[in-house]
Amino acid sequence: MASPAHDLGPALDKDGVRLTVDDAIATVTLTNPAKRNAQSPALWRALTEAGRLLPGSVRIVVLRAEGKSFSAGLDRQAFTPEGFDGEPSFLDLARGGDAELDATIAEYQEAFTWWRRPDILSVAAVQGHAIGAGFQLALACDLRVVADDVQFAMRETSLGLVPDLTGTHPLVSLVGYARALEICATGRFVMAEEAVSTGLANLAVPADQLDGAVRDLASAVLAAPRDAVVETKALLQGAQGRDYEAQRAAERAAQARRLRDLAGLGE
Repeated sequence: MASPAHDLGPALDKDGVRLTVDDAIATVTLTNPAKRNAQSPALWRALTEAGRLLPGSVRIVVLRAEGKSFSAGLDRQAFTPEGFDGEPSFLDLARGGDAELDATIAEYQEAFTWWRRPDILSVAAVQGHAIGAGFQLALACDLRVVADDVQFAMRETSLGLVPDLTGTHPLVSLVGYARALEICATGRFVMAEEAVSTGLANLAVPADQLDGAVRDLASAVLAAPRDAVVETKALLQGAQGRDYEAQRAAERAAQARRLRDLAGLGE
């Protein structure tokens, strides 16, 4: 018997993005393999909408992509004078005021921010090329499981731009300032072995085992009580912004909440 989520079909399916929900696991799939899942403002709006449509039952969000490439990055049509149909071109945006440009980039960034919400754990399943905006989308997730053919690259600098889709903070956090600078400044490829050894990826597997590895990881996370995972994620997310004593205090406060909940004394 099919689950209700399957009976209802995708919760969202437009502009190269499909969202399906199966109880505690949601899957966001990039669905334009013919263009190597190149990204556009319409795709970013669809990703933002997917985050808003998540039911409260969802604990894990899997981000995956159809085809041989996870995402080849920004669709180069963005740099043409005509841009995308119904959208201001990047050249038009550059001619606008600072406030307008800032607001537009902030809107684009929303597609990359919700993956680190405290109430969910997000996992990117990455195969083939993950370049520029594709790299940053993978970095937006909490965890990354990669195929052994993965090729990460941050190519914005070679185009005269900077990475602006929220990827710089997690990149530095994962691999350190010097390596992050070198990766961005050179635009070189980071392959699977280096991705795992530097902490950029949690696990690398043969391409035909990628989906299975992500399912196994999701099952392991779901085996733990939801509130404990949520509290632990919040503790770890805040650790870099706290000194040692502040982190000790945060641990005590979080544990007090957990103990009270387990004893039935929570608010």
